[in-house]
Amino acid sequence: MALQRHHLALLVIMISFVASHGTVLKEPLGLFDDDSSYVDDGGTFRDFIIKQNEDVLTLKSFDNLGHNSRSPSLKTVNVNDYGAKGDGKTDDTQAFYKAWQVACSSSAAVIVVPQKNYLLKPITFSGPCKSNIAVQISGTLEASGNPSDYSKDRTHWLMFDNVHKLSVKGGGTIDGNGNIWWKNSCKTNKKLPCKDAPTALTFHKCNNLVVEDLTIKNGQQIHVSFQDSVNVKVSSLTVTAPENSPNTDGIHVTNTQNIQISSSVIGTGDDCISIVSGSRNLLATNITCGPGHGISIGSLGAEESKEFVSGVTVNGAKFSGTTNGVRIKTWQGGSGSANRIQFQNIQMDNVTNPIIIDQNYCDQATPCTKQQSAVQIRNVLYQNIKGTSASDVGVQFDCSKNFPCQGIVLQNINLQLEGGGKAKASCNNVKLTYKGDVDPHCP
Repeated sequence: MALQRHHLALLVIMISFVASHGTVLKEPLGLFDDDSSYVDDGGTFRDFIIKQNEDVLTLKSFDNLGHNSRSPSLKTVNVNDYGAKGDGKTDDTQAFYKAWQVACSSSAAVIVVPQKNYLLKPITFSGPCKSNIAVQISGTLEASGNPSDYSKDRTHWLMFDNVHKLSVKGGGTIDGNGNIWWKNSCKTNKKLPCKDAPTALTFHKCNNLVVEDLTIKNGQQIHVSFQDSVNVKVSSLTVTAPENSPNTDGIHVTNTQNIQISSSVIGTGDDCISIVSGSRNLLATNITCGPGHGISIGSLGAEESKEFVSGVTVNGAKFSGTTNGVRIKTWQGGSGSANRIQFQNIQMDNVTNPIIIDQNYCDQATPCTKQQSAVQIRNVLYQNIKGTSASDVGVQFDCSKNFPCQGIVLQNINLQLEGGGKAKASCNNVKLTYKGDVDPHCP
């Protein structure tokens, strides 16, 4: 009978996880027609947002402490029990590695990181694991500040690789200790060669992932990156770095499908959220951005590459003092498309480029040569965007002559100059539709 109860408990765990992970964010098919611009009166999109919030995956089987109250066999793995000191001076990397090995080989485990300061060198938490894992970070993880510790891989500090049904939460802090990297960046000192710097926290090939309630600060370069993953829920993150820290994107999404980012505050030296090739079905809600470079789709098409992004929705965001608001940026010479994109219900406060599409993006020391091909940008909706512009041009569409921007809709836009006065619109090679009150208009 005891054995039967044990099997029943395991069955309950499996069912609860299947139930919580079996639903994915559905691509908003039908919102746009490729041959015509899409205009929403609010109802269709509102229903879509409600549906997405209902469908997005959750780890309901874990309570706020990362424990599964239904499972008597849940294994708790405390990093201190495997030699971690948490004094901020001792290298705790091996202790974390040992704790991970135990949790990964267990049936349903929670790794506990208590309220101490743990110094870590680069470490990869590799899967696949035997079952589901929750990582409860209550303390602080601090990166080694010695660049020689990254000699084997300069691009990652903390990495979860090929781990499925993973939850990382707990109210703790991940500190990239990025100051030494910023000082040696070619963007800080133009006499230095340009080299890679580590991403603070990387999730690679992690399907059915939840990341929430964490502070991620002072990233060496990108703060948190989601790569090649499916079904991701991100919420309640605080991401911070100095405004002059180079290339410190807050949240970076690449080749990832079905991702929801919500209720997060991001202020760094680069994009608050950057969305690049292979990303599809991304929903960002209740985002506070600033300082930084705004929310960017791209850059796309660098080095004549063929890249695609589709089904991106930003609904509910506030930008304060950023260099851009909502931006799409592509290099000349590339191909592919950025399609079915919606920016809605957004407040701009003293933003230099509140609305911008730039198909002539050029982030290099020498001028970019003019090329014939371009990444096609089409079916983009800007709806209910208000506030102030720090520059004269509040709306800028700098599109390709050979591949003009198509199906661009402006609906209920009101952008004025910071301090008073009318902002302008600059529009090249773009097919526009206006709905409702739109200010500024293109000439």
